[in-house]
Amino acid sequence: MSDAEPSRRRPPTPFDTAAAGRLAEDFAAKGAAEAAFAASSSGAALLAALGGHSPFLADLALREATTLLRFAERGADAAFAGALDPLGRADPAASFNQLGAALRQAKRQAALIVAAADLSGEWALDGVTGALSTLAETCIDLACAHLLREAAGRGEIHLPNAAKRDPKAASKGSGLVVLGMGKLGGRELNYSSDVDLMVLFDPVAAVDPDRAQASFVRLARDLVRLLEERTAEGYVFRTDLRLRPDPAATPLAVSIPAAISYYESFGQNWERAAMLKARPVAGDRGLGEHFLAEIRPFVWRRHLDFAMIADIHSIKRQIHAVHGSKRGAGAEIAVAGHDVKLGRGGIREIEFTAQVAQLIWGGRDPALRDPTTLGALVALAAAGRMDRRAAADLADAYVFLRDVEHRIQMVADRQTHRLPEDPDGLARIASFTGFPDADLFASTLTGHLRRVASQYSRQFEAAPALSLPGGEGFEGGDLVFTGPENDPGTLETLKRMGYANPGGISAMIRAWHHGHRRATRTERARELLTALMPTLLAAFARQREPDTALARLDTLLDRLPAGVQVLSLFHRNPALLDRVAGVLGAAPALADHLARDPAALEGLLAGGHGTAAASLPALVGAARHYEEALESVRRMVTEGRFEVDVAALEGKLDVDAAGIARSELADAAITCLLPQVAKDFATRHGKVPGGAMAVVGMGKLGGREMLPGSDLDLVLIYDHAEDATESDGPKPLAVPTYFSRLAHQFVAALTAPGAEGKPYEVDMRLRPSGNKGPVAASIAAFERYHGPKESEGGQAWTWERMALTRARPVAGPPALRKRIAECCRQALAVHAGPQAIADALAMRARMLRDLPPDGPWDVKAIPGGLVEVEFIAQALQCAHAAEHPRIVAPTTRDALANLARAGLLEPGEAALLIRAERFWRTLQSLLRLTVGRVRTEELPPASAHALLRGLAPACETPPVDLPALRAQMREIAAGVRSSFERRLGPLPVKGAA
Repeated sequence: MSDAEPSRRRPPTPFDTAAAGRLAEDFAAKGAAEAAFAASSSGAALLAALGGHSPFLADLALREATTLLRFAERGADAAFAGALDPLGRADPAASFNQLGAALRQAKRQAALIVAAADLSGEWALDGVTGALSTLAETCIDLACAHLLREAAGRGEIHLPNAAKRDPKAASKGSGLVVLGMGKLGGRELNYSSDVDLMVLFDPVAAVDPDRAQASFVRLARDLVRLLEERTAEGYVFRTDLRLRPDPAATPLAVSIPAAISYYESFGQNWERAAMLKARPVAGDRGLGEHFLAEIRPFVWRRHLDFAMIADIHSIKRQIHAVHGSKRGAGAEIAVAGHDVKLGRGGIREIEFTAQVAQLIWGGRDPALRDPTTLGALVALAAAGRMDRRAAADLADAYVFLRDVEHRIQMVADRQTHRLPEDPDGLARIASFTGFPDADLFASTLTGHLRRVASQYSRQFEAAPALSLPGGEGFEGGDLVFTGPENDPGTLETLKRMGYANPGGISAMIRAWHHGHRRATRTERARELLTALMPTLLAAFARQREPDTALARLDTLLDRLPAGVQVLSLFHRNPALLDRVAGVLGAAPALADHLARDPAALEGLLAGGHGTAAASLPALVGAARHYEEALESVRRMVTEGRFEVDVAALEGKLDVDAAGIARSELADAAITCLLPQVAKDFATRHGKVPGGAMAVVGMGKLGGREMLPGSDLDLVLIYDHAEDATESDGPKPLAVPTYFSRLAHQFVAALTAPGAEGKPYEVDMRLRPSGNKGPVAASIAAFERYHGPKESEGGQAWTWERMALTRARPVAGPPALRKRIAECCRQALAVHAGPQAIADALAMRARMLRDLPPDGPWDVKAIPGGLVEVEFIAQALQCAHAAEHPRIVAPTTRDALANLARAGLLEPGEAALLIRAERFWRTLQSLLRLTVGRVRTEELPPASAHALLRGLAPACETPPVDLPALRAQMREIAAGVRSSFERRLGPLPVKGAA
């Protein structure tokens, strides 16, 4: 709880002492047990709290005195279970009226127990709301089971489990689905709450499908009557069915196919928010879960949706318009008459703040899909989607305001959320909530309301300023882009901002405003563009070549099928514009990628550099089918790679961290896809007894050094029971054929292009026998191939053993991965010796002769470049692995450090090679990000600037310009070449840098 309310949690003292005294006397007069309870300190305090604040609870305590005694003797949990127990033993053949009486009795007893547990402090908020939700669900479940039996008795529906006593079992296969919505769905019911329900049905469950709707509508109407009907025994729950699809035009019960079609075609953003908490509470729960899975793509969008924020906020504005018309009801923060649910800073603003963040981010992070408000706030803070202090403030306010809401409702069992307007009424609620006086209550309340309103405004009501940002170094000036011709004042302002061709820039922007680009054809898109323009122009003016960068944005806008989503991203996240401007200004290759796949922008908002990899397992696990799993992998890989590439370009990740992040993303994609592919393959061909396949990462993936655009070097290895000959499916396959086809399907899944692009290119030339060998090798064949030459195998070449130094099992059963790793270790040890040095030297000589460098920036192939550093590390590992097994490491810098520790490299020499390897990888990475392949020494100015800036962390003396960089390259290459020839032997001089 916050520091503002240290004294709030004491038990409430009676506000109306006379009424409290009367309750104690009347209760004691009922019998000896009641008198003993009233005389005890805990009993007296509880009766004083009930009688001194709530006429409703005072009457209930007298009517259900036995229940209160049971609470005192057994505790809240046991007493609550006892109140619900008769419902679990209800006679399935009971009449409508008998069932109604049982439900009302359970409601009365449970309501008294919940109030006592709340006021005595035995239950916290989640215990109170959870118990109320359990009560409602139990009542609804029993009522539905009863009504289904009646419908089956009338011959209207099939009910295969009608004879079963348990309501859940009896309702299975009934075709009825009752979803709990709102607070019931989230198990957050108020003390005096209605229940929001959605009644759905499967027409096939009806005896006559053409009359199914009439049957289930009757059932829904009877359910409402059973729950709402007031008698001398009270009522069960007020019921609201208005959250069903298109409530103004649909009946009380909606068919499941019609509901799915509606959400897929016409569903609104407010309905997405409503479905966040939906869960089956009665009827066929399995069918209900299936329905929710079918509409999951509607609720949890694939792409970030900031455009819906305005829709959600419009609901709140309508609430203020309706409920804020009376003074103090909610339009402004107040105490007297304030609506703690719908008013400014109230419960609804907390819920909306959490729900909107969930809707934005939950599509890519299933961990955020918590249906409870407090759970959602915790998840959002843990994922970095909400400031932790803000989440804590909202959580504190939520608990406080729900507590106040319950006290307001306990007074007279009225569904109200408004504080009294008179001083005595306010004093009663302050006392009931545990405050010593109304002033402390008021100050605590307004403190919470202000903090909530501040957070809500930050999310919903903040917008970029409509003038040039201050502190940019720009002078003021008008920006007018709506006229038929360029505005002179605008041209002057653009010139002062640093744009080289103000007339061309102005004409381009005027074309945007006139809807000449696909992204700006709608009125809403142009409104967003107008609001963004000052911030947008300032962001692009900070680039080295602002005209070029803005022209690339023009290309992006022209390729977008619609612009509201992307412009809303910018509108709600102004800092994103700076990042996009930097990408468009310095990295044409990334700019082209962004133009092809604008959804990659979402990766820049992820708030980290491993979020895509972390989200993949849950997203793939939640996929409804195989194709959806593949789509999730494609989408998250595309976003994740772009996210890492931009962070590397900006200098937020060095080359080592970026290599690890890219490799972890690839690991996650492989690990998630392999079981999905195997499962899909098994539906057609079954499984091989004892069979399993593992994926081994080689090259840059194995070394966790992946660069932008790196292929995946993979080797696929399988195992199976010794006596297995074929699979056991409907279309059995011989074991080698089975795993060969499975391997092909797995590679196809990794490389198949979709709307988001192709996840990866895969290179399998490092498998045994290269392109001539099978796509997947058995572990026995792999061991033979890399075994001793005197054995029946031993066919591997030195270059293949060099490749094994970087082998890293990525996915597959742990036992198989461990066996593969041991095979690689033994292969290196068995074949260690000086021949590896001679073979590596000969290979490098052939490469220089047959595959010369492709221009001056081919830092991998140039003499003294990255390949020669890697050859030194790999050849020395192959030569000395027998006597020094600990030198073997898949990551080059680790292997070089190990070689130095083993005395196989001098410490200074190893340090030089580690620095050189990092320098070459950094330079290669930045070149791929900025200019791609280039054969001339000159680079575009913006790309050269990005290159020099990005190289600074990898250089002892950062180069100031391209000539200085070229000189440093020659110096580093000479050092590497010297070490190469010292350790492996002399090489031809031709082609030196």
